[in-house]
Amino acid sequence: MQKPDPKKTSQQDWHPADVIAALRKNGYSLSRLAHLHGLRCASGLSAALVRSFPKGERRIADALGVHPMAIWPSRYNTDGTRKPAGVRNIQCTAAVRQCNGNNSSEN
Repeated sequence: MQKPDPKKTSQQDWHPADVIAALRKNGYSLSRLAHLHGLRCASGLSAALVRSFPKGERRIADALGVHPMAIWPSRYNTDGTRKPAGVRNIQCTAAVRQCNGNNSSEN
C-alpha cells in the first residue's frame, strides 16, 4: 500500500512540522493554544498550517512572537498585507489580466 502524498506547501513557508516544533519549544501545543483562545478544538489552527486561514495564522504567530508573514511568506505581499486567496484571487487575477489587456491594446 502506498502512502498518500503529503500536502504541498511553498518552498519558502515553514514546514507544518517545524511550526508545531516551534510551538512546543515555546510551551504550546495546537490543543493548548486553541483552549487559550476559547476554541473547542484545534482544527482551525491545524488548518492554518496547510492553507490560508488568517485567524489561525495570527494566533500561531502570536504564540511564537513573530508576524505570520515570517512563517508563511507565500501568503503575504512584501509590505505585509495578505495576498488574496480563493475566489478573491481568481477575481483579482482576472481583473489584472483585463487591465493589462486593455493597456497593451492602447500602446
